[in-house]
Amino acid sequence: MGSYICHSLPTTHYPLPTTHQLMYHRSQRLAEELKNEISAIIAQEIKDPRVGFATVTEVKVSPDLRHARVAVSVLGSPEERQETFEALVHATGYIRRLLGARIRLRHTPELSFAYDDSIERGERMMRLFEEIEVEDRGSKIED
Repeated sequence: MGSYICHSLPTTHYPLPTTHQLMYHRSQRLAEELKNEISAIIAQEIKDPRVGFATVTEVKVSPDLRHARVAVSVLGSPEERQETFEALVHATGYIRRLLGARIRLRHTPELSFAYDDSIERGERMMRLFEEIEVEDRGSKIED
């Protein structure tokens, strides 16, 4: 019998992802899904008039997927912001129940809301840039 020669193509070996990497990826995917669903629930399902213009800016999920910190930005006065957060805290159970119906998970994460002032900081920076631009124009005219 003739000899059999196997010509194999060179293979590239990629390291298998670790359990930690898989869990991190899963918590990131869940955080993004929670962000989308909570945003939709706040916009469409919450009928409380105290909820003003609230935007979910970020969701962080614990490694065990049982807790989620929801960062919310609210445009308006400090009083409106306070009222919005009171309404969100009051509606936490309702929001969590709707999430449980929309997302298939063994355990729906406990939600905690936190204020995110990044939009306000961004607006303040834009105003400062505009002031600097106006000052620069004024100094160029004087020169």
